[in-house]
Amino acid sequence: MSASAIRVAVVGGGPGGLYAAALLARRGHTVEVWERNAPDDTFGFGVVLSDETLGGIERADTVVHAALGAEFVRWDDVDVVHRGRLLTSGGHGFAALGRRRLLEILHERCAGLGVRLRFRAEAPDAFELARSHDLVVAADGVHSATRARGAAHFRPTETPGRCRYIWLAADFAFDSFRFEIAETEHGVMQLHGYPYARPSSDLPASGSAGSPGPSGASTVIVEMREEVWRAAGLDLCDEDESASRCAKTFAEALRGRPLHGNRSAWTRFRTVVNEHWSHGNVVLLGDAAHTAHFSIGSGTKLAVEDALALAEALDREPDVPSALAAYEEERRPAVASTQRAAVASMRWFEDLAGYVDQPARQFAFNLLTRSRRVTHDNLRLRDERFTRAVERDFGCPENADGTGTPPMFTPFTLRGLTLRNRVVVSPMDMYSAREGVPGDFHLVHLGGRALGGAGLVMTEMVCVSAEGRITPGCAGLWTAEQAAAWKRIADFVHASAPGTALGVQLGHSGRKGSTRLMWEGMDEPLPDGNWPLVAASALPYRPGVSAVPRALEAADLAAIRSDFAAAAVRAAECGFDLLELHCAHGYLLSGFLSPLTNRRDDAYGGPLENRLRFPLEVFDAVREVWPEDRPMTVRLSATDWAPGGTTPEDAERIAAAFAAHGADAVDVSTGQVVADEAPEYGRSYQTPYADRIRNALGVPVIAVGAISSWDDVNSLLLAGRADLCALGRPHLYDPHWTLHAAAEQGYAGPGAPWPAPYRAGSRRPPAGKG
Repeated sequence: MSASAIRVAVVGGGPGGLYAAALLARRGHTVEVWERNAPDDTFGFGVVLSDETLGGIERADTVVHAALGAEFVRWDDVDVVHRGRLLTSGGHGFAALGRRRLLEILHERCAGLGVRLRFRAEAPDAFELARSHDLVVAADGVHSATRARGAAHFRPTETPGRCRYIWLAADFAFDSFRFEIAETEHGVMQLHGYPYARPSSDLPASGSAGSPGPSGASTVIVEMREEVWRAAGLDLCDEDESASRCAKTFAEALRGRPLHGNRSAWTRFRTVVNEHWSHGNVVLLGDAAHTAHFSIGSGTKLAVEDALALAEALDREPDVPSALAAYEEERRPAVASTQRAAVASMRWFEDLAGYVDQPARQFAFNLLTRSRRVTHDNLRLRDERFTRAVERDFGCPENADGTGTPPMFTPFTLRGLTLRNRVVVSPMDMYSAREGVPGDFHLVHLGGRALGGAGLVMTEMVCVSAEGRITPGCAGLWTAEQAAAWKRIADFVHASAPGTALGVQLGHSGRKGSTRLMWEGMDEPLPDGNWPLVAASALPYRPGVSAVPRALEAADLAAIRSDFAAAAVRAAECGFDLLELHCAHGYLLSGFLSPLTNRRDDAYGGPLENRLRFPLEVFDAVREVWPEDRPMTVRLSATDWAPGGTTPEDAERIAAAFAAHGADAVDVSTGQVVADEAPEYGRSYQTPYADRIRNALGVPVIAVGAISSWDDVNSLLLAGRADLCALGRPHLYDPHWTLHAAAEQGYAGPGAPWPAPYRAGSRRPPAGKG
C-alpha cells in the first residue's frame, strides 16, 4: 500500500499520536493532527523509553532517534530504600527525557514532514472524520472520547486500582531509579522517582512547572492505598498542599528540596483493555487502546511501539482494513504480556504493606522482580554481586568452586520431614485406576517422577470412598486392596529414589463426581453407571448438564469424616511421608468453603466461620490419626474467579483457620469451583495468592499455577513469595525436570543427586555439528 498515499486524521497530539503522524507522513501520506491543548501544554514530567523501543525508532526514523539521543538522561542503577537502608542494584539500563522536550522534538519532525498540526482545536468526532479520511488514528488517551463513542464495538473494560497517586517533579536529578518507602502513622506510602534532565550550569533556574533547573530535574510519583490517602487527609489537599505534604514525608530522599506540580491531582490508575482496537477505518492507539501501570514505565513505550507497528502494517498490507487487522494481530500479544506484567507490578505496590517486614535485601529483590519480567537469572546477569548477597541471606551455601547453590536446591523442613529441595510434583489426576486400585501405570508415573529429582512427589487426588470419585478411573484408599497397591508404589519410591518424599492427597469429588474420563469429555456426566452425588448444597456444577447433588445431612457428615480418617490411617500404613487435604477446586470440602456453592442455613452455612466448620472437622479427624511427626498440608482455592465468590481476604482467613488447627503448609491454588469462572491466566498467575497468604500469616506456602521454568522457581523463593513450588505440566513433559534444571544451572550437590544408574546421563548429550 506504500505506493498510494492516503489521508490520515490523528486525534490526539501526545507522543503516540505525533509519532504515528511523523511515520505516516514520512511514507508520503497526508496527515493532520488535532490536539485540544496548546503546543507547550503537557501533563506529567519525564518519559522513560527502553533500548528496545529506541532501536525501533532508530530503524524507522534516524532523525527522531538522533534528536532523542541528544536529550536522554541515562542511568543503570535502581536504589531501594527500606527502613533507612539503601540497597542498590545495577546493570538495568534506563533512558529518560522531559515529556515537554519529547513533544517539541515530535512537533518539529511533524512540521518538517508537512503534517498539519492543529493546536487548541477539539477534534471532530472520529467517526465523522472517517467519512473524509482513509484512516483515523484515535490517540486521544486514557479518557478517549473515541473509545467511549465506539464502545459497543471496541468493548472496553476499565479496572480501577486500589491506590491513589500523584505526578510531581523535583528540581534536581536523582542518580538512579529510586523507590523509597515511608511507614507513616496513617499507613505505608511509596515514592517512585527518576531523573529526566541532566544537571547543567547553562540551564535556567526552575520557572514553569516541569522546567529543569541547574541541578536537573526528576519525576516523582507518590502513591498509597486509598484508605491511607484518606486517613492522611490528602483527599482534602489541593495541588500545592499535596506537593508540600509529600515533600515533607520524603524529605530525606528529596534532600530537603520542594516538589512541584503541573496541574497535578490525585487519581486512581485504570487498566484499560479493549476486545477490539479498530472499527471500520478508525483505530485506537496507545492509552486509548490499552494502559500499563506507571510502575513499569511502559505507557509511552507502548504508544510509540503501536505507532511503529501501525506504520509497518500499512506499508506491508494491500489496504487499510488488512493493515488494521495485521496491526492488532501483531501488537495484541506483546501488549497483553506487558499489561500482565504491569498488573502484577501494580498489585505488588498495592500490597506493599505486606512486604515491609521482609529483610532488606529480600524486600529489594522482591521489588525488582515484582512484575516477573526481571527474574533471578536475569538479575544475576545485571548485578551478580547484589544477587549473590540475596542468595546468601536466603541461606544458599557456596560451593568449593565459588559458585552458589540455586535457591531451589536448598532444603526445607515441614514438621519431621526435611525435603532435599523446593520442587514439588503437583497432584495430577491420571484417571487410570481400576475400581480405585492404582496399577503399573501409577508405579511408572510416580516412580519415574521420583527418580527425576523432585523433593516431593504428590499423588493425584485419592478418593476416600467409591461415591467420592470424580470418574470411574480415579484412585482410592477405601479398601485394603487399594492400600496394598499404594504401598507397593511408596516402597518403590523410597527404595529406588532415596531422599524423595511421597505425599498423598485425600479428597472427595462432591458435586463434580460421576463424570467421564477427562479425554472422553471433561466434567461430562457418565452416559450410564452413574452414582448419586452429594454436596454442601443441592446445586449442580453445570446447570442443565450435571446431576443435581443431594445436600448432606448430619449423619452423612459424620460418615464422610470417618471415611477421611480411615483413608488417612491406610495412607500412614502405606508409608506416605506427607498428607494433603484437598479443599480446593470445587470438590466436596471446597464446596463448603465457597459462598457460591454453600447455601446452607444450618451451622455449616452462612458466614465464613460456619462454612469452615465441616472442612475443619475433617482436617481435625485426619490430623488425629495421621502420625504426629509427619506433616499435613491443605490445598485451597484462594479465589473462585467469579463475582460473589471467595475473596483474597476470605482466603487469608481460611488459611489462618487451617494453620491454627495444625496445617504445616498451605497449597494455594485457585478456581475450578464454578463452571462460569473467568480466570486471569498467565505465567505464574496463581502465585500472588500464595504470596499474600505467606506474607500476611507467616505460614509456609506451596505456590502453583503456570510455573514453568527453574528461573521462576528461584525467583519466587528468593523473593519470599513461596516456600515450595509445585509444577504439573512441566513434569508431564519431562519427568526429570528437576535433574535437568540442576544440570542446566551447573549444580551437582545434595539437593539434586542423580540416581546411580542415570549418572552417565547427567550432562546434556553433545549436539551434531551444524
